[in-house]
Amino acid sequence: QVQLVESGGGSVQAGGSLRLACAASGSRDSRRCMGWFRQAPGKEREVVAISDSRGTTSYADSVKGRFTISQDNAKNTLYLEMDSLKPEDTAMYYCAADPVEWMFCYLGTNFDYRGQGTQVSVSS
Repeated sequence: QVQLVESGGGSVQAGGSLRLACAASGSRDSRRCMGWFRQAPGKEREVVAISDSRGTTSYADSVKGRFTISQDNAKNTLYLEMDSLKPEDTAMYYCAADPVEWMFCYLGTNFDYRGQGTQVSVSS
């Protein structure tokens, strides 16, 4: 089993920054593929960033150049640095994990595990 606990959400003005953190525990083999996805009311779920077991990262076009995903393996923590935030970034953000190897870890991965979410609100 994998447990994921997000933190760092909040309210910020457009152009601001936030850093989300996800404390992970449980089997490392079940967390080879890590990512962040978001969901806003009335909108489809969107995977915004992934990091595979080799450390390769991928981003949705909507956040490319503004968001950065990273991992601190010593702390078992996944981060999402969000800069130049826009009102359309407002959503519940979830940390996610899956056991798939790097070749199957991509923005379309259907993650087995997710956290409880943290709200990000960006005002104009």
